Amino acid sequence: MHRDALGSIGLIAGAAIVGTFGWSGEVLFLPLALLFPLLWSRAPARTVAAMIAAAYFLAASRGLPVGVVNFYGSGEACGYLLWVIAAAGFVLVHTVCWSWRSGAPRAAGYAIASIFMILPPFGVVGWAHPLTAAGVLFPGWGWAGLLATATGMLALATRRWPIAVIALGGFWVWSVACWAPPPLPEGWAGADTPLGQSMGRGFDLEQQRLLVRAVLEKATLGTRIVVLPESALGFWTPTVERYWRTALQGSDVTVLAGASVVDSDGYDNVMVSMNRNGGSPIYRERMPVPVSMWQPWPAWTGRSGGARANFFANPIVDAAGSRAAPLICYEQLITWPILQSMLHAPDVIIATGNGWWTTGTSIVPIQRASAFAWASLFKTPVVFAFNT
Repeated sequence: MHRDALGSIGLIAGAAIVGTFGWSGEVLFLPLALLFPLLWSRAPARTVAAMIAAAYFLAASRGLPVGVVNFYGSGEACGYLLWVIAAAGFVLVHTVCWSWRSGAPRAAGYAIASIFMILPPFGVVGWAHPLTAAGVLFPGWGWAGLLATATGMLALATRRWPIAVIALGGFWVWSVACWAPPPLPEGWAGADTPLGQSMGRGFDLEQQRLLVRAVLEKATLGTRIVVLPESALGFWTPTVERYWRTALQGSDVTVLAGASVVDSDGYDNVMVSMNRNGGSPIYRERMPVPVSMWQPWPAWTGRSGGARANFFANPIVDAAGSRAAPLICYEQLITWPILQSMLHAPDVIIATGNGWWTTGTSIVPIQRASAFAWASLFKTPVVFAFNT
């Protein structure tokens, strides 16, 4: 029993290490996440499988408590409470799907758990999905690379795991030796901003002037499409639209920027396309951040408020003549939005965020690494624009 206990402790500690380093924000470390199904499948009991899942998820999402404190200005207890609540769905799914029978039954259980963690409702908190590593292991392979990764991932949950480790490890070494980040699409540029918490809080004239200057500077370098971060425009109103239409007179540049469209029932977190002829929203976020933005519970009591989740809407948008797959902030951490978009073969991925609240965490680097990996898998150019 002493030996069994030490083995279980080793599996739990290993899951925490895999979650920590696999989701460090370094894209080439993502394949470490594929060790999670191996560790989970080695669990001698359901309770140990639950602890392995908890260790992995909590380590991978370790920036959440600090982020909650930064966002709400609350005490650490609130941050840790939301961290545990977020982990509950992941742990529940992987606990229920674990099988007492090893080999194929346990691998089948992991396959079911993986699917659950991709699609809503559990996919809403489906962070740190090991499938994200496909873009590092099989860059440019597209759906075939995703299938190869899924096959290897399931093989890791069987008795043939040593063969899977050797095969996946070989692809990893080859990929690291030849790795090149996805290219920036010609004529496109992202504009990161250091505006912190003030971004998107309202129509700040000086802030909008700074953004206009940044756009026009890039336009002078030959850029046709400039991407600004999430919430860059604040609330989308006729006044904001008129200001930017006037500011872009004499320029051929198109601006894609984040904003909020508010009505009596709540608001949509959107991406707006603007040029010298005016602008309008082209994308409504499919999955806003749960709790801080998406709050479905007021509707249960007939009240309104919070951001709407347009779960499977607008996977592809027309962005200045290109087929674009927008991923706003939280959508870069979960799996179904990017897979849904890739079914439509976009020309470019647009990854934006307003990450001022992530100071002191690795959340934004993890978002970038995830988007890089998916872009690499499907050999699709990606443009980033983040506010910090």
